[in-house]
Amino acid sequence: MKEIRSLTLLLVLSVCGLVAGETKPSESPYAEIVKNITGAKRPEKKAVSVTAFGAKGDGTSDCKPAFDKAMRKAKKQGGMHLRVPRGTYYIKGPIHLESNVWLELEEGSVLKFSPDPNHYPTVNTSWEGTFVMNHSPFIRGYEVENVTISGKGLIDGNAMTTFSTWRAKQEDDKQLSRQMNHRHTPVSERVFGKGHYLRPQLVQFYNCRGITIEGVSITNSPFWCIHLLRSDNIICRSLKYNAKLVNNDGIDPESSSNILIEDIDFDNGDDNVAIKSGRDDDGRQDGKASENIIIRKCRFKGLHGVVIGSEMSGGVRNVWVDSCTASGYCKRGIYIKTNPDRGGEIRNINVTNTRFEDVEDLYLATSQYAGEGKDSQHFTVIEGLKVDGLSCRKAKRGGLILDGTEAEPIRNAEFRNVTIEETPIGISFNRTEGVVLQDCNIGGRVESVPTMAK
Repeated sequence: MKEIRSLTLLLVLSVCGLVAGETKPSESPYAEIVKNITGAKRPEKKAVSVTAFGAKGDGTSDCKPAFDKAMRKAKKQGGMHLRVPRGTYYIKGPIHLESNVWLELEEGSVLKFSPDPNHYPTVNTSWEGTFVMNHSPFIRGYEVENVTISGKGLIDGNAMTTFSTWRAKQEDDKQLSRQMNHRHTPVSERVFGKGHYLRPQLVQFYNCRGITIEGVSITNSPFWCIHLLRSDNIICRSLKYNAKLVNNDGIDPESSSNILIEDIDFDNGDDNVAIKSGRDDDGRQDGKASENIIIRKCRFKGLHGVVIGSEMSGGVRNVWVDSCTASGYCKRGIYIKTNPDRGGEIRNINVTNTRFEDVEDLYLATSQYAGEGKDSQHFTVIEGLKVDGLSCRKAKRGGLILDGTEAEPIRNAEFRNVTIEETPIGISFNRTEGVVLQDCNIGGRVESVPTMAK
């Protein structure tokens, strides 16, 4: 009887695989999305060195007044091409960017930020999906457009001695921020900053349009490295990370749309790319999804390759991970996570032609992240997960894992051309509907003519 049930399952999966046709990036909305992502329009202005505003690249002089002066002039004249020549520019506080600014970091240049929290004033921002007043991100664009950060220089958060130690101290503030979220406390009253321990991001664009971040290297971030919050039309290209402090996510699009992330060398102390859209009540009330996001030709290294959630209450739609590779160990390759506190939806998530090496789980989608939300009823809809070309050498815990809820099973997941050379558990699908497998080889491949009975 067991053999009959197994045969029936194989036939059903084969038929499903034949009925549903493959979807390649060129035949899907992928190409149209890429076409519409233009990033920043660079100002047609003669480049001006930051040294003309008094900055000194000696590693000790405070260059914040020079950057502030440059930004005031940029605002007055409608933009600026600001060049940072070779040298180390020590900056005691944040750089607040203006519209139509091109900040070019020449090879050998370093923006080295002060690690003193007192140098970062309180601004409206977000922390792990909750809107708060907190320390300013080190480089911040707020309600600006057409901003470029480019070049072969280095952005050094220099956060080792202060901010990176705060995780052990943040729990009370983290829980307070979540309580304020659930109680609908006005954001103006959610004041953290001095005397609190919620770490700021290194680079943040909030309510912005037309952004390009290209070529630069990033290290020693106080928290997430690049945070794209409620912003649109963004290109992140050819960045290089050596960011291994606590929670140094590489790129976090949050409630943002039309984003191209390509040709990036990740090496992070947390997720490489983590797509979010707000936590719980804040995310559901804001209702702004992250959507139309292309991640292609990247090289992953760090905790997880691509993550969706767990703060995704505003929804995540139309994501492609295409032609990426990984080096070294990633705990999880593709990780989709939510729980009944979140609500929202996760739809149309695509992975094509992507390979990892050693992982704990190759592909994991769970609606029960961290065991939270057991008394809540905000179940997330997860639907339209498509894989065509995903592989790894070894998955130490499991290969393909889907774990929905009874109220909202994970629906319509398609796995084609998946290869896992070694794993103890190839497939674990629980509380799912409409799963398709086609041309999958998990734990090895059998192609030889079967032996005959003697």
